[in-house]
Amino acid sequence: VEGTSRLSASLATGGLSPRQCLHRLLAEQPQALDGGAGSVWLNELIWREFYRHLITYHPSLCKHRPFIAWTDRVQWQSNPAHLQAWQEGKTGYPIVDAAMRQLNSTGWMHNRLRMITASFLVKDLLIDWREGERYFMSQLIDGDLAANNGGWQWAASTGTDAAPYFRIFNPTTQGEKFDHEGEFIRQWLPELRDVPGKVVHEPWKWAQKAGVTLDYPQPIVEHKEARVQTLAAYEAARKGK
Repeated sequence: VEGTSRLSASLATGGLSPRQCLHRLLAEQPQALDGGAGSVWLNELIWREFYRHLITYHPSLCKHRPFIAWTDRVQWQSNPAHLQAWQEGKTGYPIVDAAMRQLNSTGWMHNRLRMITASFLVKDLLIDWREGERYFMSQLIDGDLAANNGGWQWAASTGTDAAPYFRIFNPTTQGEKFDHEGEFIRQWLPELRDVPGKVVHEPWKWAQKAGVTLDYPQPIVEHKEARVQTLAAYEAARKGK
């Protein structure tokens, strides 16, 4: 969750142009066009430009409207306590909380973590993606209207070429996959530094077995239950109920 060029802020503020980035990339790694070294970074740059074109030709996106019309019927939950817990990194899911605390402290987070935290807000807490979009823009040093909107609509399955609505990240397995040993989690959640090994991804289970009380919240929702509720909400919206 640390491997990145960190050029996004310069791109967002106009200090660096996409053409400059592309020119330098092809000069250094011409194989990027054929799927070689640099191709992943090039794809991220292309996504950024794709979202800018979308907003240009679909200006309704600037007015907080979803690209897929039926998704505007999803019945979101109004839960200020859950929204605040997400914003402050106190959801009880370590990878989500570590990412949000990094954002609040530095104004930045890796794109994978943006996907995880966005998915959690929308599809675990069933909170309107626009709440997350607004919060990210208020915190990100590389905040870009088009890219931020596109990223949130992708995560919420409301945008073009978005993740299907039934794709719901499991925050625990995402942490295990992308922060295998929990180093990132322990960096941003000092209250979990003494939790051993990989059980840091589910500290509540370890604490119960060890008879230890952690200064860390229990999960505010149960993922499996939240997934069922979210799928039902999207299905009802899709069917026009």
